[in-house]
Amino acid sequence: MADSSTPIRPSTSAIVCDIMLSMRQIAYIAFFFLLFVGYVQAEETPGVIELKGHTKTVRTVAFSPDGKKIITASYDHTARIWDAETGKELLKLEGHNNMVFSAAFSPDGKKVVTGGNDSTARIWDAETGKELLKLTEHTGTVQSAAFSPDGKRIVTASNDKTARIWDAETGKELQKLEGHTSIVYSVSFSFDGKKIITSSNDKTARLWDADSDSANFGKELRKFEGHSGWIWSVAFSPDGQRIATGCEDQTARIWDVESGITLRILAGHAGGVASAAFSPDGKKVATGGDDKTARIWDAETGRVLHVLVGHTDRVFPVTFSPDGKKVVTGGWDKTARIWDWERFPPPYVRPAIMDF
Repeated sequence: MADSSTPIRPSTSAIVCDIMLSMRQIAYIAFFFLLFVGYVQAEETPGVIELKGHTKTVRTVAFSPDGKKIITASYDHTARIWDAETGKELLKLEGHNNMVFSAAFSPDGKKVVTGGNDSTARIWDAETGKELLKLTEHTGTVQSAAFSPDGKRIVTASNDKTARIWDAETGKELQKLEGHTSIVYSVSFSFDGKKIITSSNDKTARLWDADSDSANFGKELRKFEGHSGWIWSVAFSPDGQRIATGCEDQTARIWDVESGITLRILAGHAGGVASAAFSPDGKKVATGGDDKTARIWDAETGRVLHVLVGHTDRVFPVTFSPDGKKVVTGGWDKTARIWDWERFPPPYVRPAIMDF
């Protein structure tokens, strides 16, 4: 019988088990520590502010004219206004009874126009969130809405195959733009307010006379053809001489307004291109795509300059700030993100090495 005062030595197998258990505990601790550190770093990445609050896809993003605020529109039936410096939510616009597809500030920043799946466009007070007007003539989803440069008119695009021009003060319909044969996805005024550009599921973009003093007011002036799929986005360059389009055919294009010819094809996204927008100086184009990235391109050469990686799902809207130093994106991951890509490029904004 063993002496009770004699210490019992653990077996070799017991020692090995203890060591393995300790190593496993250390591994778990290390894993969760790194996970936490990674989360904190993602939240605090210099140069990127994440706007969280929407509970569904962020369909549209836009800066206020002074660059101090951002408006977002979402499938969660709301539009929201955010502080562009801090990312803090300032105001929630509630009134649409279905998905909100579009939102934009007026030129003076005092009003907001939204468009939704309830077939209405609405004008709001940007300070109080009060609904001021409801535009109800469309018979399908309002996909896009924008103010004219002088703030006196609004243009909308709809699933009813039309775009419409409205008086921004009274809500009266001034003109109906008819010619597209399918959903009109995107619409925008030129910077002098005399022309309107639209894009559609019919694979075309179209130029219209928006000068109310012209005998051709509301008439189609030119058709842009070349894309092989639905054109989800269209925008004028600041000088009005070019337009940029984004298409499900995985390309964006830059076109000459006067001739209607394609100047550049921007190829590189591994999926449809949901949005395209010029920088304020017209030298760059930003695009957002189904491949979860946004990209910055040289508008003259067509070379991709930066690929912005961070969204965890499709990137739909993208636009530059008024000073061109920031880009805001929105995605199917329910977030919007502000990228200070020029001053503080985050580690996941990588220079591209491909030339198209």
